[in-house]
Amino acid sequence: MLPAKGGMAVVKGVTRQVVVVRTPDPALFDEAIFLVRSGAVGTDGVTDEQLLREAKAAAGRYVTSRVRGGRLGHIGLGQLLCALAGAALVGLAWLLCALF
Repeated sequence: MLPAKGGMAVVKGVTRQVVVVRTPDPALFDEAIFLVRSGAVGTDGVTDEQLLREAKAAAGRYVTSRVRGGRLGHIGLGQLLCALAGAALVGLAWLLCALF
């Protein structure tokens, strides 16, 4: 770190490789920025094309699961059955209290 004028510290000489992906839903986001781990490209047979494809897929999965489906995504059958069973139990308890 180098001292700067006015006493503020400045970080110098740090570079990172990034992948910038345009969002599949431009109404919400402009772009997604992924920071690539140092040494990830070229090792283990990972090419630039594979890296870009994975970044696009990750951005698409995020938008689909978090934004369009709401915060919780889609509701599964098990969750729906648990909610219905809970509602039935509460209704039964209310009916028993009303009758007795």
